[in-house]
Amino acid sequence: MEKKINVGLIGVGRLGTMYAEFLTTRVSQANLVAVADIIPERARKCAERFDVPKYYFSHQEINDDKELDAVIVTATTQNHKEIVVDAASKGKPVFCEKPMALSLEHAREMQNAIDKFGVFYQQGYMRRFDTGFAAAKKKIEEGIIGKPVVFRGSSRDPYLPSLEYLYPENSGGQILDMAIHDIDIARWYMGEISTVYSIGGVLAFPEVEPTGDTDNVIMSFKFEGGCLGEIDISRNGVYGYDIRAEVLGTKGTLKAGYLRETPILILTKEGVTHDVVPYFPERFCNAYVDQLKDFLNNLVNNKEPMIKIDDGIAGLQVAVAATASLKQNKIVSVKDY
Repeated sequence: MEKKINVGLIGVGRLGTMYAEFLTTRVSQANLVAVADIIPERARKCAERFDVPKYYFSHQEINDDKELDAVIVTATTQNHKEIVVDAASKGKPVFCEKPMALSLEHAREMQNAIDKFGVFYQQGYMRRFDTGFAAAKKKIEEGIIGKPVVFRGSSRDPYLPSLEYLYPENSGGQILDMAIHDIDIARWYMGEISTVYSIGGVLAFPEVEPTGDTDNVIMSFKFEGGCLGEIDISRNGVYGYDIRAEVLGTKGTLKAGYLRETPILILTKEGVTHDVVPYFPERFCNAYVDQLKDFLNNLVNNKEPMIKIDDGIAGLQVAVAATASLKQNKIVSVKDY
């Protein structure tokens, strides 16, 4: 019989509510015992909606709950450090959503706490659990395209988030907020990144200017092995949620990602049309579920996670370096951050 894991969910905003649904309907190994949110009404509503026995208004309270075998952190990124350090000090295994923190200082404090208290930690990067992205990784390892030499990643959101969210103290800036997944896939496929050069600006939404953020950025990389990479991110992919990755090898090319949501083409005299992916909940729903299943399976079987805290820090380090390059308008070395 499958062993159930008592879990607590910290942060039940948009993503946290999605996780609550997955944990109560699609992740059979999970027993969602408690939720927590600093907005009391949000915690109450989530608990009621998903029939969760307990709800709390602080991470300290939920981390103190002796009934919990693990906690899942989907709170606002700026609060990750405080939550994870507290959970580690109380011996709670942790799953933490991306990005792990808004600064490398906070990320390294999290790592120190995880190491000090010896607790299990798994970093959230759901794209590695997407069928297409995972299949591409396997094909690369099998040598189907020969030696990988160039990586290209693209992430385009269909609309602009709230202006309040765009302030870097909330989102970390567009690169940390959007490109962190692309950076993780680039590292997963190609190895560590040594240098980065970023260009970007406010090109589509003038109202973004006062926030100090951007709406379009292009990053060029050099990997430690000498290979090349490029990532573009945009907040004005008005046609749909467009997420892609491509690897050029010495014997061929691999492309992962899709834009058409349903496999239907409509052909009329006006033209040929199809639908598009609306946004991330639809595009990566199954990947989120498989990621949670993997976390609990690793806990039960005492397995090392595929995505460790080192991956969280390495990806964040590249994103911080890329952001510095954008501000300084020069090539920067990742190891300097």
